Amino acid sequence: MIRVLVAEDSAVVREYLQYLLDHGAGLQVVGAARDGLEAVEQTRRLKPDVILMDVHMPRLNGYDATRRIMEEVPTPIVMISASFNRDEVGMTFEALKAGALTVLEKPSGPDHPRQVEQARQLVETVRLMAEVKVIRRWPARHAPPAPAPPDQPPNRRIRIIALGASTGGPAVAAGILEKLPRGFGIPLLLVQHIAPGFVAGLAEWLDAQTPLTVKLAEPGELVRPGTVYVAPDHGQMGVSQDERIRLTNGEAAEDGFSPSASYLFRSVAEAYQRSAMGVLLTGMGRDGAAGLLRLREVGGVTVAQDRDSSVIFGMPGEAVRLGAAEYVLSPDEIAVLIGSLVPQR
Repeated sequence: MIRVLVAEDSAVVREYLQYLLDHGAGLQVVGAARDGLEAVEQTRRLKPDVILMDVHMPRLNGYDATRRIMEEVPTPIVMISASFNRDEVGMTFEALKAGALTVLEKPSGPDHPRQVEQARQLVETVRLMAEVKVIRRWPARHAPPAPAPPDQPPNRRIRIIALGASTGGPAVAAGILEKLPRGFGIPLLLVQHIAPGFVAGLAEWLDAQTPLTVKLAEPGELVRPGTVYVAPDHGQMGVSQDERIRLTNGEAAEDGFSPSASYLFRSVAEAYQRSAMGVLLTGMGRDGAAGLLRLREVGGVTVAQDRDSSVIFGMPGEAVRLGAAEYVLSPDEIAVLIGSLVPQR
């Protein structure tokens, strides 16, 4: 049985979450915390396999509770939120940066039309995240020195960078983007798998983490240097040969996802060929691997995040298995490689 701790300040919601989880095959709720302090204490005492954590709680919020747990008793954490307001969404992504694995919308009540799907996704996500091996996050003191660029950087003029990520991706993407200079000379496109409703908050949070401009992509807009375009919910994002964003709502999911990293990589391969760079970051599944292989076949620069730094080595690992990755690097090394290839304005 997978042992679950639920941290939620509302008694009604807490009981509902317990009901959903206890009726999920192979799951058992072993503790229920009413606030962040209780969540930290019960994690120490009960050693659950996974924690379902509300973002907004009294005494200690979800972000601070996550930070303490990851420093003291590293445990897989799934964040849940019922609100898309700026402060709560920002706190959610800070919790992901502190070590939480993913975020879900808090399930609606039994009469809601999406209740069955939300309950299924909750149970499935908790079950999958319990298998992730998390590491201790020590309190930040001073940053290690930046790694050196590769001995033989590719001799190519890069005009666009496409990034794909899933579980663990927001924190890794933020870590890479924050190291890029304000005068970064080309556009970047990002597909991040995330629960519906959170992508606008992700773009806003990333915008505060980096000197670059981060925004939700809009159909037909011209891609500009120094701007990161984040794929919206429920559709595929690509780019045309005249350097404009292409959004398609009618396209089927690819590798199980819409937006899909593979779709994005194939699009930049077609439009930019050897002057494009693709970066596939941490995530569960295989999305992005086939598209990254196509980009490598046309001469683009292709990078996969390495195993040691990935929360889940599924997506980048599949790219390595296919021979799609020219480089396999840590996030810091990826930032250095990008900086060595792209001029400042």
